[in-house]
Amino acid sequence: MKWVEIMKYFVMLGDGMADLPVKELGGITPLQKAFKPNIDKLATMGTVGLVKTVPDHIPPGSDVANMSVLGFDPDVFYTGRSPLEAVSMGIKMSDTDMAIRCNLVTLSDGGKYEDKVMLDYSSDEISTEESSELIKYLDDHIGTNEMKFYSGISYRHCLIWDNGPSSLECTPPHDILEKKVTGYLPAAPHSQILSDLMKKSYDLLVNHPINILRRQKGLNAANSIWLWGEGRKPALGNFYDTYKLKGAVVSAVDLIKGLGICAGMKSIDVEGATGNIHTNYEGKAKAAIDFLSNGGDFVFLHVEAPDECGHRHEIENKVKAIELIDSKIMAPILEYLNRQGDFKVMVLPDHPTPLCLRTHTHDAVPFIIYDSKNLKCNDLKYCEDDAKTTGLYIEKGHTLMAQFLA
Repeated sequence: MKWVEIMKYFVMLGDGMADLPVKELGGITPLQKAFKPNIDKLATMGTVGLVKTVPDHIPPGSDVANMSVLGFDPDVFYTGRSPLEAVSMGIKMSDTDMAIRCNLVTLSDGGKYEDKVMLDYSSDEISTEESSELIKYLDDHIGTNEMKFYSGISYRHCLIWDNGPSSLECTPPHDILEKKVTGYLPAAPHSQILSDLMKKSYDLLVNHPINILRRQKGLNAANSIWLWGEGRKPALGNFYDTYKLKGAVVSAVDLIKGLGICAGMKSIDVEGATGNIHTNYEGKAKAAIDFLSNGGDFVFLHVEAPDECGHRHEIENKVKAIELIDSKIMAPILEYLNRQGDFKVMVLPDHPTPLCLRTHTHDAVPFIIYDSKNLKCNDLKYCEDDAKTTGLYIEKGHTLMAQFLA
């Protein structure tokens, strides 16, 4: 019998890992500060460079960036963030439905709605149990036959607008932290209905029993919704048809799950996967290993924690998140892959989330491609500066996946 060689492929996507130099870290970035021996070892034997995942003319959201990393050109396939999440949530969308991301946020107290300040885009990462009750309460009171609320995970939810207009000009809440919301409310002429829903939600939520209890506990109240990320049902290409690989995504967030499902990949749920620094790293690694051990060829493993820490300006936690990715995910994954045979690994963020800015940027991000059949020898570490020194720059991010899988 002829032996057929099988290559395994693993992508480690640390959301928002890339950064700018941080004064409190001595003028270096979290990637430079973090103790990450497994990832750095891959850099010494792999190809290191920079890749621009988001074109300058598109806002640098995780939706666009991860779509690009998975090999889909955003200029061709991108329709908006929320429909990808809606697919993951099991929401049945018609071609004319408009899906809109619905965050539960914390706005400042007092005054007119327009004068309130965006204090927290996640309401202290409100629990799913609490948020589901709040979303149901809103749907009962301000939902209609044309506009229905669906609960998701933690602060991330969805509004489906039957026959909703295409252009609503909404702003992500994490882009306006500590700013007055005036000037950032949905701006298109036909989107006034969304602004009205947001204002009504504040009146309904500010003194809801859940929020009274949260304030008593010293937690931020989920006192308003914030609507953004609108889009229609996406039509991505099929990952298997393109690359002839059985693929899976492992993530805690609906956006990444939805991308995988739309691409015909398996979305693997992991108990205790939270989307923050307390996520189940070991469980994610095990899920990836189990899939690869049972006929799978490719795993895209996404960890949201570095991005959340960037948005929240949690400097030490961002460093810690990178270290946990290295020790609790990369260590067991590499141990498994080294036992099973030939493999390729790619490590990268989707976009930078600089701590000093607390939001995403368009800057290129560092990547590693490690090929067990084609080892390099260099003294590089995995960080922004070392990636820049190589001179390797991939301008169109969606082409990187094909290079990785070639």
